[in-house]
Amino acid sequence: QNLHRNKRSLTLNLKAESGREIFHKLVAQADVVIENYRADVKNRLGADYETLSSINPRIILGSISGFGQDGPYSYRPGFDQIAQGMGGLMSITGEPGGGPMRVGIPIADLTAGFFCAQGILLAIIERQTSGKGQWVKTSLLEAQIQMLDFQAARYLKDGEVPVSAGNDHPTGIPTGVFPTSDGHMNIAVAGQVIYERFCNALDAPELITDERFKSGDLRSKNRIEMNASIGEITSTNTTEHWIALLNDAGCPCGPINSMNEVFADPQVQHLQMAVSVDHPSLGKFDIVNQAVKLSRTPSSIRTATPEQGEHTDDILGELGYTAEEINGYHTNGVV
Repeated sequence: QNLHRNKRSLTLNLKAESGREIFHKLVAQADVVIENYRADVKNRLGADYETLSSINPRIILGSISGFGQDGPYSYRPGFDQIAQGMGGLMSITGEPGGGPMRVGIPIADLTAGFFCAQGILLAIIERQTSGKGQWVKTSLLEAQIQMLDFQAARYLKDGEVPVSAGNDHPTGIPTGVFPTSDGHMNIAVAGQVIYERFCNALDAPELITDERFKSGDLRSKNRIEMNASIGEITSTNTTEHWIALLNDAGCPCGPINSMNEVFADPQVQHLQMAVSVDHPSLGKFDIVNQAVKLSRTPSSIRTATPEQGEHTDDILGELGYTAEEINGYHTNGVV
């Protein structure tokens, strides 16, 4: 219900010749086709770029696979957690010495979708000049590796193999989770100026002059002692107290919210990150709103997620098929 709002749903059996004919009629008037089959499957179903571009030279095909469209793993089935492991993310996630850990969302799936969408938008812009479409390709593995960012760069540039650091930032200390009298909070201190500001806000100037913590390198080396010293102070008062005090001092910090607390947060409500949708059978409920806001053409939730195949007959009718032909497609399992 969260992912397919504002869409229409058509079911289509691309293994049937009539199904492929219907699909190709849609392609002839479409801007973009997106698929996430294994690399070889689209060729058997007539959904490959060569076939689609022969029907519509302006078509943009976006392909998301597990491991890429060619190469030794191209025909393997892909799954988010497999990509998290193969892409290095699980080796740097979790508590030190605790073994590999997946993150709490399907990050490879999601970012592969983001990168594919970005590539499609680039292809649309380029098409304004060339008049031609093109094939946009990404994979869970490629997306996961790109999302490693500076962790991958540490290895590629200096040969340093990063390991899991738990809630600590890999390089910027003190950054992590600290205890309070009623729970925990995040604190992120980067650079000497903010560190000194942070220590003064805690009324702990001795942490500035302590030989173990006088520089960023020393704080990173002695992070266990550093974190313990900070934790002794933060545990003496509430999360709310420290967030107010540290924000006033210009030190980045924040609560660690459960999901109900996320959507009760006044800033989240101000940003309208929950939006209501009205489903014909499920009634009215909230879904996650768009994180991108456009000033002139803002997004809106127009319809709830459709039932599978809800608009099949409407779409076929728009393509010129008669009621008799549509009934036949239902009978023969084409739709």
